[in-house]
Amino acid sequence: MKNFGQLMKQAQEMQSKIQDMQSRLADIEVTGQSGAGLVTVVMNARNEVRGVTIDPSLFNAEDVSVVEDLIVAAFSDAKGKAEGKAAEEMQKIAGGLNLPPGLNLPF
Repeated sequence: MKNFGQLMKQAQEMQSKIQDMQSRLADIEVTGQSGAGLVTVVMNARNEVRGVTIDPSLFNAEDVSVVEDLIVAAFSDAKGKAEGKAAEEMQKIAGGLNLPPGLNLPF
């Protein structure tokens, strides 16, 4: 059972590292853009939106649907970047483990 004890110790260390990583993700900011920078969304790597910036040139009554589409695109861009940063952080702590392919942590 020596291996089981070692496995439990590693699991506890991993849990601690995951908690630390989740705290760090709140501080990592990414910026998503659309419309060549006319709409910008800032969010952290935990997918929490920190801010939205819209270029004043977009405020024209006829362009409402364009602005709405650009906001959605900027959110999507930021979300993809946030997920990428989260995956990078997870790889840093799980890199030494021999996890099966496709296993996404945290559970």
